[in-house]
Amino acid sequence: MAKLNGLPVREEYKAPPYLPEGIAEGDLEAELITALIDARENQGISQRSLEKMSGIKQPAIARIEKGVNSPTVDTLIRLLAPLGKKLAVVPMKPSANG
Repeated sequence: MAKLNGLPVREEYKAPPYLPEGIAEGDLEAELITALIDARENQGISQRSLEKMSGIKQPAIARIEKGVNSPTVDTLIRLLAPLGKKLAVVPMKPSANG
């Protein structure tokens, strides 16, 4: 798996707009969505099961995971909670580009 800022980035996020030279928000979103997918898959939870657990429809989960749609904070919280995860505000590491 490729790495961005020392964190693993799934193959589908190496295409625009998720290239390392892309905007910081895209990088952060890619890392967040990658963490969401990894948490779901590591627990053996399908998108359909996550739909039942979170109330977010499976097609919406698929679009988020593919990077087609950007989730709201509320949606992220609803998807992460059943996976035993939460959002956190932490200091950003300085990038090599400034």
